[in-house]
Amino acid sequence: MPVEIKEVTSRRDRREFIYLPEKIHQNHDGWLPPIYMDEKNYFNPKKNPAFDYSETVLSLAYRDGRPVGRIMGIINNRYNDLYQERQARFGYLECWNEPEVADALMDHVEEWARQHGMQKIIGPFGFTDQDPEGLIIEGFEHHATIATYYNYEYMVDLVEKHGYRKEIDYVVYRVDATQDIPDFYKKIHHRVTRTGEFSLLEFHKRKEVKPHAKPVFRLMNDCFKDIYGYTPLDEREMEELAKQYLPVLDPRFVKFVEREGELVAFVIGIPDMSEGIRKARGRLFPFGIFKILRSAKKTRQLDLLLGGVKEEYRGRGLDVMMGYRMMVEAQEAGMEILDSHHELENNTMMRAEMERMGGEIYKRYRIYQKDL
Repeated sequence: MPVEIKEVTSRRDRREFIYLPEKIHQNHDGWLPPIYMDEKNYFNPKKNPAFDYSETVLSLAYRDGRPVGRIMGIINNRYNDLYQERQARFGYLECWNEPEVADALMDHVEEWARQHGMQKIIGPFGFTDQDPEGLIIEGFEHHATIATYYNYEYMVDLVEKHGYRKEIDYVVYRVDATQDIPDFYKKIHHRVTRTGEFSLLEFHKRKEVKPHAKPVFRLMNDCFKDIYGYTPLDEREMEELAKQYLPVLDPRFVKFVEREGELVAFVIGIPDMSEGIRKARGRLFPFGIFKILRSAKKTRQLDLLLGGVKEEYRGRGLDVMMGYRMMVEAQEAGMEILDSHHELENNTMMRAEMERMGGEIYKRYRIYQKDL
């Protein structure tokens, strides 16, 4: 049967778009469903401020009246204006192992991008690099973590056979959290702490973290401005991200550094709650939230979501100052594994830090590109 592409125009279409992946991944052990409450807000132009500065198209593929695939096209005008590019993005590509479906979806988004004057398309990529990005190309045997893609291996072949080539890779390190903290780490931590120039902020309750949310996002805008694909957050986006992540933060794994009252460095970890999300099937209610919170308490893996140091203070041991305390807290909490989350392959500073801690690459994600 021929493949028909239909753009999402109604609430019913959007619901079909959001829930299609759980049908495709029904028997996929490593796949992690999204938190559907967040997913509905993300794809809703009235709830997600990124729609205000982006052109978008959400599309579904049908065969014989049945949905068999989906894709999203994005033109981030803020990013393109800032970096003087004419770049489109594709994301949230899902289908069974059917090349004609994948080809029809990608052709549709590529033609849409051409009609908007774009010269290049990259993906998988969302509105910003805070969204899931990149197809996993190595490490399929390991389960997915929050805010990452987990595709079937065949998806890599479908994308590459459609003419896409590597743009850039992300690597994920796995660090043994039970090891003795290296002596050089302790020495650097004590040396930086002794000077008194910098103050380490640690927390015991979520409400203590809340006043620092926007300052952290503003610092992130400063720290990440030269990182591949990064789009600066505006005030509304900062508020939405804070609402999304503050309820699930464990304050023990939030570390900030101040200098004369100014926030200059941060690192944020979150206990791996993937088992609970999987058991809850991505639904928070009526009982899913309890399964998720319970798994966060029982997990032995800590995921490092975000971290950064203001440019003028890099190389002065602030990353070690925070990292040392993070390792101590992780060991006291019984964590056995630290997952570095995405690290750009060309981020030599962060990669060196992970490797000094004995980290080993255990997953790799790839962003693809194609000239239009």
